[in-house]
Amino acid sequence: MAKSKKLAKGTPDSPSTTTTTTVPQSIVPTPTWLNDGHPLPRLIVFDLDYTLWPFYSDIHISPPIRQVPGSDPPALVDRNGELFSLFPDAFPILRLLSSPALPDTRLAVASKSPVRDLCREVLKLLRLPPPPPSSSGADRGAGGGGSAAGSGPKRVIDAFDAGLEIYEGTKLRHFQALADRTGIPYNQMLFFDDERPNLEVERLGVTMRLIRDGLTWEELGNGIMQWRGNQGFV
Repeated sequence: MAKSKKLAKGTPDSPSTTTTTTVPQSIVPTPTWLNDGHPLPRLIVFDLDYTLWPFYSDIHISPPIRQVPGSDPPALVDRNGELFSLFPDAFPILRLLSSPALPDTRLAVASKSPVRDLCREVLKLLRLPPPPPSSSGADRGAGGGGSAAGSGPKRVIDAFDAGLEIYEGTKLRHFQALADRTGIPYNQMLFFDDERPNLEVERLGVTMRLIRDGLTWEELGNGIMQWRGNQGFV
């Protein structure tokens, strides 16, 4: 896919993204799929560029980068003054998926970005905010409320307990590495990506959700239902 997408502009308090429907940080929905008794994927994998964040890591960022104090959602700024963040819904989504509420689901990254170290730095510097005191039952079940142990901000990179596969090449190679490391079967994996050619991973048995405007709660739910459909669950 040609790299023709443009970097979104923004301010420290409101980094822009591509047009999408997002949920404010202070309003975290209780997903219907969380407590409906049906299974969840054992491994959920995310692409980076234009899936978790609205920019190309190898084109748009000019290091060094640093945190923007007090930004909401959390943001980084580079040497040219450009702002960078995740898609807004990605913060509470990663917080939920990596929480004790879902002990049997692991997270990973599969990206073709050629700037692995820079991607890792972005993931290290960005923080997942703690759930607000008035958060939904989903976050309370995850130790939310802002006071429980382990509910404070953590690095985004720490959410990906199954590891990071960030290097050029085919996504087939990424998933083979993830399967070898985790021992999780391909049919228990759900992948979110914005590029159609990467649907090739479905040859392995992976379910891929093709998204166009970044990770949102709606896309997460659609992906989980797509995976369940592939497993024979209604």
